[in-house]
Amino acid sequence: MVKRLIAIGLIALSTAAAAQDAAKPALPPEVVKSGTLKVAIVPNYPPMEFKNPETGQLTGFDVDFGDALAKKLGIKIAWQETSFDQMMPALATGRVDAILSGMTDLASRHETATFVDYLRSGPQFFVRKAREAEFTGMASLCGKKAGASRRTSFPREITAWSEQHCKDNPVVFVGTEGSADARTQLKQGRIDAAVQGNETLPYVMGLEPDTYKPLGAPIALQYTGIAIPVKETGLQQAVAGALDALIADGTYKALLDKWKLTENGVDKALINGGK
Repeated sequence: MVKRLIAIGLIALSTAAAAQDAAKPALPPEVVKSGTLKVAIVPNYPPMEFKNPETGQLTGFDVDFGDALAKKLGIKIAWQETSFDQMMPALATGRVDAILSGMTDLASRHETATFVDYLRSGPQFFVRKAREAEFTGMASLCGKKAGASRRTSFPREITAWSEQHCKDNPVVFVGTEGSADARTQLKQGRIDAAVQGNETLPYVMGLEPDTYKPLGAPIALQYTGIAIPVKETGLQQAVAGALDALIADGTYKALLDKWKLTENGVDKALINGGK
């Protein structure tokens, strides 16, 4: 009788374990077979991703975060360096399995990718510290030239803010080739203010002390997400589960603190939170 009860118990445990394993999100078969996830990255956006100037190695929050996610998933990441313009085509054609490169989750991108959101951010105006006396508040931006990367959602958000707050004296938008170009034009006096994600400003200000001054609060809320093909629902759920596990065990907070991103953290994984 005892042996029979033990046998029944073992069968029940085995059945429960099997059911639990079956309920787990499934990684794509090719990822399981290779043990690696091919992930696109553009290493020119510190502190999210960049090259260590001394070693030439990839570093930044996204690199550390991606490696931590991969460890939770029991795989490794094969980073694929590319250009910003090629990231989404690479995802659509299967050259990469995901994008982890400070990419903003926008509804306009949801036809190609599903985003697992892992950071909150927002476009932030900033000016040269040497000219901060000219900018006593956000209203001082009206009629001024503001630069930001034309490849982001910042142009639209700057225009929306200007229409709401500047009426007949709008902000004059100047498109740039990226955040670094916007900062260069700001220092050269070709624009009066610049805009970039508030998650990057503390790091940039640390690299160039007494150069920049943030102005006001972020003008919109955005989510930064890991882009995954729409059809790969198992991978999406697996990555979201790994993020929640990193939040639960404290790894996520430690990485936020390391890269001065504490104010940008999320409480849990969010799917397609972008507007």
